[in-house]
Amino acid sequence: MANKQKYYVVWNGRKKGIFLSWEECKQSIDKFANASYKSFESREEAEIAFKKGYKPVSTTKKNPQTKQTNANTPEIIRESLAVDAACSGNPGNMEYRGVYVKTGQEIFKMGPFPDGTNNIGEFLAIVHGLAILKQKGLNIPIYSDSKIAMGWVQKKCCNTKLEKTARNEKLFELIKRAELWLMGNSYTTRIFKWQTEKWGEIPADFGRK
Repeated sequence: MANKQKYYVVWNGRKKGIFLSWEECKQSIDKFANASYKSFESREEAEIAFKKGYKPVSTTKKNPQTKQTNANTPEIIRESLAVDAACSGNPGNMEYRGVYVKTGQEIFKMGPFPDGTNNIGEFLAIVHGLAILKQKGLNIPIYSDSKIAMGWVQKKCCNTKLEKTARNEKLFELIKRAELWLMGNSYTTRIFKWQTEKWGEIPADFGRK
């Protein structure tokens, strides 16, 4: 079955406009500071969105000592870490990464791991981000677009139903390490839900829509 045509709107990038492929869109926004873009299912939606424009947002100051998991913020905090995962199949080859929102710099990238799931990748990405920020003594927030993964982190348990096999044994080792880290460490990092409908794709997105 052929992939359904998508339309990519770039409000802020090397080139602005509507693109018919992810590769064209990526060339415009990859490593471009404060890039704003989003994919749409129809040309009409894309044209309306492009005309309405994307309103840049400013940094909101928060109390760095207050942990606010599962909270929404009205504006993007640019001094932050965005995390995301991608999986080819379910289960399939999974990878995850973290990106510094202000500059688009990739801070970490792990995988691909065979026979994984996107939810597991989202969970590991958040915990990986928490560990790095604590190690570096940074009090910037983390953005994730996965409510499921945020809930798992809050409960300190990766509640996956994925079956453990010889192929994904290493992945389950990482899950165990992440759970042990959560149980053995405290942190002040705030974890916020990325508001895709309002802000476009999360900066750590792999672009596999």
